[in-house]
Amino acid sequence: MQQHDRDAAGQHDGGPTGPAPAPAPSSAPESTPASAPDSVHVLLVEDDEAIRRSVGMVLERYGYRVSTASDGLTGLEMFREGQHDLLLLDIMLPHLDGIGLCRRIRETSQAPILMMSARGASLDVVAGLEAGADDYIVKPVDTTVLLARIRTLLRRATFTRPPTAGSRPADDGLLAFRDLSVDTRGLEVRVEGRPLALTPTELRLLLEFVAAPGIALQRQTLLRKVWDYGWDGDSRVVDLAVQRLRKKIGAGHIETVRGFGYKFRR
Repeated sequence: MQQHDRDAAGQHDGGPTGPAPAPAPSSAPESTPASAPDSVHVLLVEDDEAIRRSVGMVLERYGYRVSTASDGLTGLEMFREGQHDLLLLDIMLPHLDGIGLCRRIRETSQAPILMMSARGASLDVVAGLEAGADDYIVKPVDTTVLLARIRTLLRRATFTRPPTAGSRPADDGLLAFRDLSVDTRGLEVRVEGRPLALTPTELRLLLEFVAAPGIALQRQTLLRKVWDYGWDGDSRVVDLAVQRLRKKIGAGHIETVRGFGYKFRR
């Protein structure tokens, strides 16, 4: 597949100076690549040249367009100059780290962000999620997990309404909870009449809550419905997404059910 936007470190234009660690082995079949629209453009920001090359090659093999940067400031400049559908950011970056880059991006964009973290760097993971990332993946990268997380984030960014068995909204799709109004058809949220910008993850999470007001929802249930995790995922992504959502809609709307999960208050 044709290469795109080679960075100063040189993307895919020759072999690395040493043996490149490939993504972790995957049990996925190696025959025909899974389909992905050529229009899906991923910005990969990773300072390790070998990882940048190997991850970029995997994504391109599966049909994604890929642009790469080797440091945070270059990544921010490329993001501002281009149109990207998803960002894949390493946490440890020179000049501007992944957490700072995530915050800068969130100032102007709600594009899906997937952070890459070294194994065991739990504080970095928390900081990345608090900065506005939608999810994270641990290095060394497992190809199957990486592709699944990307597909999930892209589905979440383009969904129309969540699959929920909760109570049906009013015919016009407009729900009101004190100062908060949610248009479940137009996918618009307002607080005291002012439009509110939510990331796709935050919007999906809010729609799950308003579909079941007064009902306690387990963290694992929210992981399954919002993050599409078919296995036991990290419940911290739920807790931190709820924390960010509370800051935007007001803390009084979502109640913590200790040792269980969360409940949306009418």
